[in-house]
Amino acid sequence: MYEHAFSPLKIGGVEVANRLLRTGHGTALAKAQMPGEDVFVAYHLERAKDGFGLSILEGTSTHPTSGAALLAWDDAVIPQYRKLADAIAPTGMKLFQQLWLGGHSFPRPDGGPGWAPSAITGRYQTLMPIEMTTEQVRELIASYGTAAARVEAGGLDGIEVHAAHGYLIGQFLSPVLNRREDEYGGSEENRARFLVEALRAGRAATSRNFAVGIRISANSYQGGVTVEAANALCLRLEAEGLVDFVNISYSDYYAISGIIGAMHLPSGYEMDDARKIGAGLKVPRMVAGRFATLDDVEQVLRQGEAEMVNLVRASIADPELIRKSRAGRAIEVRPCIGCNQGCLGGAILANHLGCTVNPAVGHELTLSEDLIEPAEKPRKVFIVGGGPAGMEAARVAALCGHKVVLAEASSSLGGMLNYARKMPKLQALGDIGIWLEAEIYRLGVDVRLSTYVEADEIAAENPDVVIVATGSYPADGPIAQVALPNEDVVPAKGARVLNSLSLLDSRGTDIGTSALVLDDIGHYESIACCEELLGRGLDVTYVTRLPGFVPMMEATYRVDAALKRLHALGNFRIHVQAALVSIEPGRAEIRPIYSEKTEWVPADTVVRVDYRVPANDIWKSLRTRIGQVVLVGDAMSSRDLQVAIREGHCAAREIA
Repeated sequence: MYEHAFSPLKIGGVEVANRLLRTGHGTALAKAQMPGEDVFVAYHLERAKDGFGLSILEGTSTHPTSGAALLAWDDAVIPQYRKLADAIAPTGMKLFQQLWLGGHSFPRPDGGPGWAPSAITGRYQTLMPIEMTTEQVRELIASYGTAAARVEAGGLDGIEVHAAHGYLIGQFLSPVLNRREDEYGGSEENRARFLVEALRAGRAATSRNFAVGIRISANSYQGGVTVEAANALCLRLEAEGLVDFVNISYSDYYAISGIIGAMHLPSGYEMDDARKIGAGLKVPRMVAGRFATLDDVEQVLRQGEAEMVNLVRASIADPELIRKSRAGRAIEVRPCIGCNQGCLGGAILANHLGCTVNPAVGHELTLSEDLIEPAEKPRKVFIVGGGPAGMEAARVAALCGHKVVLAEASSSLGGMLNYARKMPKLQALGDIGIWLEAEIYRLGVDVRLSTYVEADEIAAENPDVVIVATGSYPADGPIAQVALPNEDVVPAKGARVLNSLSLLDSRGTDIGTSALVLDDIGHYESIACCEELLGRGLDVTYVTRLPGFVPMMEATYRVDAALKRLHALGNFRIHVQAALVSIEPGRAEIRPIYSEKTEWVPADTVVRVDYRVPANDIWKSLRTRIGQVVLVGDAMSSRDLQVAIREGHCAAREIA
């Protein structure tokens, strides 16, 4: 079925079995593991066994001035590489290592200022970097050679010099960020000198058949590296024999949502740049851009737009992506929903890669589904609630061989997903609900829709285990605010106050021309509400107790794109570290948290985005009547999709 995807490819002296690629991506797993574990190896091995042709490991620092999970400036990395290479070798997957230095994008590991081409700080940094001397520049260039030698000594097959996304080499390439007056600044040739010499150092330090390539992208800002300039550079590097491949990426930290595009971007969103940057190249071109299926890969390859296609996040979501697809079971592949919450957000915030839809990610040693075996004593498991937590619990319990009943009060499965997926730019959330529903039916779960059950009815079923996944419901009545626990707001008579669910239900009705969104949580729900209101033509004022706009989403690289859309849609204003004082028909009173000075803003409608109330009365009734009663997801505490799926999964795995 996938003739092009499974054809072999030569990359310099390295032959890869197919065109399926996993590009470098931060996992933090190499530094997250505990003594006696090797979660980093286990994570990569799980995907290697699926049949990928090539994986490029996350960026390793070549010099102590930049920090990373892997440190290729230290010989201690060699046995780490050897352990990984030995584990991966039987699968046939090849391994390259991305060589990286952050420049002004990050401080030094000791907290001091980073080294950069010029004294210009990074987009998300406040510390001014050190402008390197010419001697320091040459010191860093030499570090690429010594790092490459360590990579080869560790048994890996190649290196990728990271020149994309505005990290150190990207800063050298940029006419805006490189203001040097020595031989590494000024002309286009001089600005490329660092990259050229780093590649030469890597070549000189390694054997003939060791692959050397680059990752490259154009800049998002005016005056930076254009796609045409990036293409000319790639053609030059190829002509000089410095690269065996070019891995083409997209954007930089000045438009950060483009680097790892979330669900608001379509599959293949990077391809317009990729075609232009890769034009005329004879060495293999690698591309990325939210590709999720082997059909996506086959189409790109068939059209001759690349020689390898990246499926990183798709392989995180389902490490059996390839096996299922080749066996004609592509419908069983667990979908990546492009939320970036568990993968990117987990690596940044929790120093541990995860996945919203796949709780086993980063925990392959204990939670890999390959470890599931039929239960010695199958139990009767009764699950109350057919949202994501309940469906995942039902799926895993069925995989374990238990007899599973799932009762859902409404006429359809999905729970809150059925609302969330209707919000602007959140359609992909429905994909995981569709997959879970198909899986539980495929596995023979006894699904009972439109079935509201009481505690006595459940007890009469005589279950061994009850998993309560009844979710939560919106808070009602006076509006409590976390920052002002003694100042609940009671709306005046005639004021219109909605929550995110009733906002959706209000489609087609007149809710005025202005709105205020009160965000007490800082998650994507508030973005969705603002976008819904602006899309319906209302002016919107966003108010939050938090120090920034939806800060829980910052690590997912979704906020800047959302802000761009919101401001483009209409009149949108933001008030942070602020509170709601009162609500009257047509207007609302707000103030800074640390000031008594108030102001009135137009608000025909107020949308409250606050913590929901757990619906767990049935758990309270059953917990002393049945031996094993487990509470999961929002029924325990109002949280998010990743937690709901994880708790449903773990509850089923722990059935005694």
